[in-house]
Amino acid sequence: MNMDSGWLNGGVILFLVGVFLLSAVRIFREYERGVVFTLGRFWQVKGPGLVIIIPAIQQAVRVDLRTVVLEVPTQDVISRDNVSVKVSAVVYLRVIDPQKAIIQVVDYLNATSQLAQTMLRSVLGKHQLDDMLSEREKLNMDIQQALDAQTDSWGIKVANVEIKQVDLTESMIRAIARQAEAERERRAKVIHAEGELQAAEKLFQAAKILAQEPQAIQLRYLETLTVIGADKNTTIVFPLPIDLLTSFLARRF
Repeated sequence: MNMDSGWLNGGVILFLVGVFLLSAVRIFREYERGVVFTLGRFWQVKGPGLVIIIPAIQQAVRVDLRTVVLEVPTQDVISRDNVSVKVSAVVYLRVIDPQKAIIQVVDYLNATSQLAQTMLRSVLGKHQLDDMLSEREKLNMDIQQALDAQTDSWGIKVANVEIKQVDLTESMIRAIARQAEAERERRAKVIHAEGELQAAEKLFQAAKILAQEPQAIQLRYLETLTVIGADKNTTIVFPLPIDLLTSFLARRF
């Protein structure tokens, strides 16, 4: 009876030792770290690999160091020129200091998401609608720098911010289309006016040259008559220049 009791006590002890060892062992992958607390106080960041934790005295919080893709919900943004738009974005972040990510903030993913929404409205609200549509790369950089400066105290690195979509109202889309059409018409009128100016300058130069030689004017007049007279079905009456008659009579008599 005593032998059975000894075996039983030994089995219990072995079981408790096994449970103790299993609860003391932690295995952290290459992209994971363990923030270890001893009696509630921060002790050390451990990992990767095998880590021994003293049960009931030490606790380890597992932290993932890989890049996280965080979707920023669609935000209503009022631009600097008082245009209301809906903007959505994506934030790429990762933990660079596990100690700060666990101690300084309760939920760093939720905190970064809330901060990203605020920064999105704040930064874009300082720019006009044209900037949102044409200078998206610069706005991405501005939001990323502003967000990264705030999350640095949490041990979070914001690697990149991408504005996914800028949605406009139907009335604003029509207004932009009218603006683009007016701009095209303005450019067409400017090009036409520049062409007229260049043509006038060339005609002025030609007139100056022809004015120096009266005979050249007469030859040009006769050439014009020849071109028009090529069409036999057309009858055109031209006045005969007095200068041409005077020159002809002077040679005849």
